[in-house]
Amino acid sequence: MVVKKIAVLFSGRGSNLEAILKQVHKKQFTTCSIEVVCLVCNKKDAYGIEIAKRYGLETVIIEHQNFASREAFDKELVQTIKNSGAELSVLAGFMRILTPEFTQNIKAINLHPSLLPLFKGAHAIEESYASFMKVAGISVHFVSDELDGGEIIAQECFQKQDMDIEEFEKKIHALEHELLPKIIIDILDKGMK
Repeated sequence: MVVKKIAVLFSGRGSNLEAILKQVHKKQFTTCSIEVVCLVCNKKDAYGIEIAKRYGLETVIIEHQNFASREAFDKELVQTIKNSGAELSVLAGFMRILTPEFTQNIKAINLHPSLLPLFKGAHAIEESYASFMKVAGISVHFVSDELDGGEIIAQECFQKQDMDIEEFEKKIHALEHELLPKIIIDILDKGMK
């Protein structure tokens, strides 16, 4: 069976990384099996590194502050991913604005905790919660030169009702943990474009 290889980039606690490892890594699907062959984190103390170790995986730590520019950091990222043979990169809570050095050389998808094109950037959960909208949700999109602006692949939404911020954030993460692995499988196993 064909093995499709992915890279996962993360910056924090790694809950979406864990969802990918549980639901996708070394699993067989209709046309292929999928394997996480590259993990990259830009923070040496991120909890996701410990999660990766539980699955027998090492994380490449590339700290952005060690580079003179965003482009230099992205060049190192691109080289690491290309060396791994990954054909798809997944940004799972990777808190970096990427330059064309990355976006034009790597096929990547990003998970974003709002219904794009609304609430782009790092404060999407708080902004979405505080908005007058009756629904909220998440998006998975292709990574492009525009921050959180690539083609939307899939979205899930829910009624906000009377949730407090903690309940709201839990709902967002629960949806993320379902949708992101599903989209990885859809792209690699089902050939979704």
